Amino acid sequence: MTIVNEEGKVLLEPGTFNKEKALSEFMDYIHTYLPDDECKLVMKAFELADKAHEGQFRASGEPYIMHPLAVANILAHLQIDHVTLMAALMHDVVEDTSYTKEDVEELFGSEVAFLVDGVTKLNQFQYETKEDRQMENYRKMILAMAKDVRVVVIKLGDRLHNMRTLKHMRSDKQKRIARETLEIFAPLAHRLGIFNVKWELEDLSFRYLEPEKYYDLVDQMKQKRQAREDIVNDTMSQLTKALGEAHIKADIKGRPKHFYSIYKKMKKDNRDLSQIYDLLAVRVIVDSIPDCYAVLGIAHSLWKPLPYRFKDYISMPKSNMYQSLHTTVIGTMGQPVEIQIRTWEMHRVSEYGVAAHWRYKEGNKGGDKDFDQKVAWLRQVLEWQDTSNPKELVNALKLDVFSGEVFVFTPKGDVVKLPIGSVPLDFAYRVHTDVGHRCVGAKVNGKIVPLDYTLQNGDIVDIITSKTGKPSLDWLNIVGSSESKSKIRNWFKRENKEENIEKGLEALEREAKRLNYNWKELCADNRIQQVVKQLKSGTEEEMFAACGYGGMPVSTVLLRLVELYKKSKEVENSKRSTEQIIEKLKSHSPKKSKNGTGVLVKGESGLMVRMAKCCNPVPGDDIIGYITRGRGISVHRSDCPSIGHTPEDLERMIEVSWDESSGESFHVGIEIHAYDRTGILMEVMAVLSELKITITNMNAKVQESTKNVTINLVVDIRDISQLDFVMTKLRRIREVYTVQRSKGGA
Repeated sequence: MTIVNEEGKVLLEPGTFNKEKALSEFMDYIHTYLPDDECKLVMKAFELADKAHEGQFRASGEPYIMHPLAVANILAHLQIDHVTLMAALMHDVVEDTSYTKEDVEELFGSEVAFLVDGVTKLNQFQYETKEDRQMENYRKMILAMAKDVRVVVIKLGDRLHNMRTLKHMRSDKQKRIARETLEIFAPLAHRLGIFNVKWELEDLSFRYLEPEKYYDLVDQMKQKRQAREDIVNDTMSQLTKALGEAHIKADIKGRPKHFYSIYKKMKKDNRDLSQIYDLLAVRVIVDSIPDCYAVLGIAHSLWKPLPYRFKDYISMPKSNMYQSLHTTVIGTMGQPVEIQIRTWEMHRVSEYGVAAHWRYKEGNKGGDKDFDQKVAWLRQVLEWQDTSNPKELVNALKLDVFSGEVFVFTPKGDVVKLPIGSVPLDFAYRVHTDVGHRCVGAKVNGKIVPLDYTLQNGDIVDIITSKTGKPSLDWLNIVGSSESKSKIRNWFKRENKEENIEKGLEALEREAKRLNYNWKELCADNRIQQVVKQLKSGTEEEMFAACGYGGMPVSTVLLRLVELYKKSKEVENSKRSTEQIIEKLKSHSPKKSKNGTGVLVKGESGLMVRMAKCCNPVPGDDIIGYITRGRGISVHRSDCPSIGHTPEDLERMIEVSWDESSGESFHVGIEIHAYDRTGILMEVMAVLSELKITITNMNAKVQESTKNVTINLVVDIRDISQLDFVMTKLRRIREVYTVQRSKGGA
């Protein structure tokens, strides 16, 4: 299926990828704005990516190099610099091929290597859930973005091409990726001012998340398209004539509205399509700011403006650098038409957003300072957040960065931008931390208001302070921005530390007593320090203080302590019987230095050990020993569902570790899910043969109803890193959509 937008632009035509043609068009385009020496470096990056991805294919069946080339092409049309284009071409090289970050740095320098690493997912670490992994990936991207915002520009290009080709994924994966795009990546594109990318991401996400509503809206828009075009053309004709008579040079064009923005307005105001006022839009681009206001005056003299539909983003720019005048007038046939008026410079920023910085910075010596101010919102979020907690960081971004904005004024007329839902306290803390701390009241538009009053656009806010004023814990439930919350918490940390430590200790002892535990027993054996480490709380005093001022729930600390206490009791109860069993195993085991399994029991070799068939652990997995009756010690992965469910299981568990000096190989089960096609089994065997992996068992089952095939393998593997590499290679086989370790082991 060919996917197009309302302007008729083809977003995807599957099966038409021609590498030579695509590369030629890409290189021809970048030659229009980059010098020859930079274009040669970009070509060199393409050659490495092409070589690295050779033999790899997309889910669509097309060569994998199609993807990085398409991403680079998207960024080229934002006229991004050559370093970013090089990183875009190689953005999957470190993640999906044998090349490392060090290889990229050696060949192309540290700047390119940093950008590539910034968009590389964290596949080498193990996480409890997919959500944890994804949150950690976001954290890595955001921190890298704070150092160089081009990291997220590449990620946006990557996500846009993935959305254009999303039809090749399973429906559940389509919805998950589309939702993630709408919640994270489209708002990031908006915040960076890259509107072309933002609108396309939103429309594509809308298409997969709400297909019925999307296509219904498309049909409704098509039905009256000609009538709308006639109204826009008539408006443009009258405006062109009037501006010519006023000797104002202008470029006037109709602007198509995007489906998701229309849908959001319909949903927000509970209206149908006929009640949306700005479906019709005309954009006027002029040479200077005075011309913008002159055009506005002429438009209002030609047509009657709609009240409350005028916005001046020139005098009050949005935080994503967007500037323009917006007005809605009653035009031809009594239909409302939105008119946007801006200069060419404003138009360039609205098209390219933050991406325009690298293209034009050479001619603007003060550009770097201006640019830093434009992305200050990101550094503010990072400054006031605990960046070691991925979930909190992403939530702060959603609260402060991705939400809408409200514009308010100081009594002197300065504009202050705050997240929607902000209150006078947020305004006070934005003006200065001390103003927030000493706030005792507020006036809005000359009238006293409560501190939880929700600020509206255009409010004039005056903060009343007192030398004796100080924050209240209740403020944490009142303020609307995470920045304000962080400043309030920091005040309580600093000002009342001793009192908070005492309060926290009292609260913990009280909670322990309520749960029928002795506080001193819970704290024995250095368990408090273990909890501090688990919760990343710094020191014991800082953790107690956090419990005292409400920064950390008392129940969180108690639950960790109780868990450690129970474990220590279980260990004590089973210690004697375990030692007796070990001695018995020693006396019955053959006298040799190795046990042939690559596993040590409590640091000792020569004991009777066997690998559990239910989960087949390999070096690199967390493991636990289980004392069996008459068959020695069975070694399981620590997350194996077969053990640990009863008190008896816990008593029989014993500490085991991998013998790093062992050269043993291990049986591992791998489960592959793919769309059935001729030769897929042979390709799987060919990949394993190329990697010199021994196959000890293989079977395949085709599901006739869905034409899907499940392939179960048992292979010999040295360690977890080799297993991850093998599984990555298998995922690259065409039509394969899932590769995972078998749940039942081998």
